[in-house]
Amino acid sequence: MTTAMGAALRRIQMGNALSAFGNGFTVPFLFIYVAQVRGLGAGTAGTVLALFAVAALVVLPFTGRTIDRRGPLPVALAGTVLAAVGSLGLALSEGVTAMFVSAAVFGAGISVIQPALATMIVWSSTTATRSRAFATQFFLSNLGLGVGGLLGGLVVDTDRPSSFLLLFGIESAMYVVLGVTVAAVRLPDGPRLEHLSRAGEDGCAGPGGWRALLSDRAMVTLSALGFVMFFACYGQFEAGLSAYAVEASRISPATLGIALAANTAVIVLAQFVVLRLVERRRRSRVIALVGLVWTVAWLVAGVSGLVADRHALAVAAIISTYALFGLGEAMLSPTVAPLVADLAPARMVGQYNSAFALVKQLALAIGPAVGGPMGATLHGPYIVMLVLCSLGVTALALLLGRRLTAAQDDPLRTSLVVAASKPAGPTGPTGPTGPVESADRAGSDGQARTARVS
Repeated sequence: MTTAMGAALRRIQMGNALSAFGNGFTVPFLFIYVAQVRGLGAGTAGTVLALFAVAALVVLPFTGRTIDRRGPLPVALAGTVLAAVGSLGLALSEGVTAMFVSAAVFGAGISVIQPALATMIVWSSTTATRSRAFATQFFLSNLGLGVGGLLGGLVVDTDRPSSFLLLFGIESAMYVVLGVTVAAVRLPDGPRLEHLSRAGEDGCAGPGGWRALLSDRAMVTLSALGFVMFFACYGQFEAGLSAYAVEASRISPATLGIALAANTAVIVLAQFVVLRLVERRRRSRVIALVGLVWTVAWLVAGVSGLVADRHALAVAAIISTYALFGLGEAMLSPTVAPLVADLAPARMVGQYNSAFALVKQLALAIGPAVGGPMGATLHGPYIVMLVLCSLGVTALALLLGRRLTAAQDDPLRTSLVVAASKPAGPTGPTGPTGPVESADRAGSDGQARTARVS
């Protein structure tokens, strides 16, 4: 990695960590703030949370097109402005309408930041370094969320509305800091930028881009895999799993906080250990293994319901469930996001990132709606459904592996093979778009296919 790419990547990672830190101040307390502190009721609080997903579903179909035409930096800056304004609006809103408008603005902002930052990370990394870059982003995000949530818990007081104003003020300020930080990023020049001027000419940023994406069988399979994956994990955290733990396992809400802390702790402590274990292995097989880990997690959750009368065992089982989910998440962070980037033709990285973010938002919208009622009342069917979903992750991952090239499924080993077979001397491309990037782009553009590395 060149010095310029490394400096850009460090700025992006730092800004992302600070925004996650600010987000951690409000995420655990938003429902209580709207329902109790502002006195708007549980129904309004639920609608506010739903509006985040609705706003994302509205703006994400157009976000990728804009990123590929204008570059990710202006989109990221626009997202930080919307997020900062929306967060501040949530702090100052007293009525239902103002709260809904602020939630929609905030949701739109945070939803476009994600694919924009992902594209900036792609531009600032090579195939060989991309897994570590995304793993670092995930690590810092979870660390920021955890520290922010911990400090927010020390500040928040439902009897003092001003404490919530402080929390939202910190969050808004952190999004401003993110904007200032990414504005100072100097993205590397190179072939990536050349594709931006051609995006409008070849139609990749218009309807043809969506047609090209939907005709990519590997990307369609990965999108289906992503939906099941996010539905079975993140889509259950806020509603289904917590409802099951309280109703079936008879776990107290305070214990759920400990379980969530265990999830974050596993991610923070295990991320780079896991990275060393998975970065030299085929991505499809790593994802398949995650499906098996989550299958065990849901079976352990099922056991917690069966031993609810033995409180200590039930608590240990629920905490173990959240910890196992954290292990799976640590395995996915250096795997899935880089794979989306490596599947995308260089001129459509933004559109692929936005499409996958859209799939994630759909899963996060449907997951709680389905899982919440089932987790609270249909305990057995709920666990069976999620076990089957987790096994579906494994099956779809193995199917995906048959649709990937060697450069996409096992990029690090492929790059080593390319480097070993390359003659000494300056006979090929060098720099940030040298042999590694060339192999990557050849596979993603469909211009060359190499045999999969077994």
